[in-house]
Amino acid sequence: MENPIIPASELIINSDGSIYHLHLKPEHLASLVFTVGDPDRVAMVSRHFDEIEIKMQKREFVTHTGWLRGQRVTVMSTGMGTDNIEILMTELDALVNVDLETRQIKKDKSSLKIIRLGTSGSMQEDIPVGSFLGSAVGVGLDTLMEFYPSLEGESDLAQAVKKELGLTFGPYQAAASRELLSQLDERFLKGNTLTCPGFYAPQGREVRLKPKFDQMIERLAAIESPSGRLTNFEMETAGYYALGELLGHQMLSLNAIVANRPLKKFDKKAEKTVDSLIRAALECFVAKN
Repeated sequence: MENPIIPASELIINSDGSIYHLHLKPEHLASLVFTVGDPDRVAMVSRHFDEIEIKMQKREFVTHTGWLRGQRVTVMSTGMGTDNIEILMTELDALVNVDLETRQIKKDKSSLKIIRLGTSGSMQEDIPVGSFLGSAVGVGLDTLMEFYPSLEGESDLAQAVKKELGLTFGPYQAAASRELLSQLDERFLKGNTLTCPGFYAPQGREVRLKPKFDQMIERLAAIESPSGRLTNFEMETAGYYALGELLGHQMLSLNAIVANRPLKKFDKKAEKTVDSLIRAALECFVAKN
């Protein structure tokens, strides 16, 4: 079967040969990638590296690649929301699975390990602020996957959310890499994450505008399904997992719980909690000498 050339309008390459949004070339990227939302948090990760060989920035996408304990590692920022994750995942995949010179898809595919280091709010009283949570499943309340092929696998939590809230669209559901999830130690709780298309009303917050759904947190927290209960809110995990499944990359989302929504508590030491999450993740996933 003929391998078509991807048109310049569909996969944009900068004049220096780097990919459009991320401003990276294939040699800039390690096979183990940690991602953070906030560009300022990239340095919080890379300061633990033994050596930083590459620093790159374009828009909200900041990338540092270096070495830690003999292993090459990349950390990069994404900004917020699954719209940014779609750009990130598509361009990361192109860096390893498309020949940027010929614009043709490579015959032999590479699989990246991509681990999100993010913040999140708990929707369960028994998940305290300051804890770490690995997302076994992500359920997306955004419409990103309406534009991509259907996902295989379980959809019990997604269907339960749709039924409980009476949604007119179908949430989607995707899972973490079992291999990566199994590498977490006792410092991490396991849970199921609801990915929302906003920070305020989509997560049940009320400032001046009243959310459409009454008692949203309580209703979602009470859902029971074969996949378990929903544990936390954030804005990217389901997009990572769904695109990772379709593209063949290993994905894991790690969450620093900085808010407990039912108890209306916020972590006064949130930055310290995030730094502790970073340290724990590097200890779990970067090879020891």
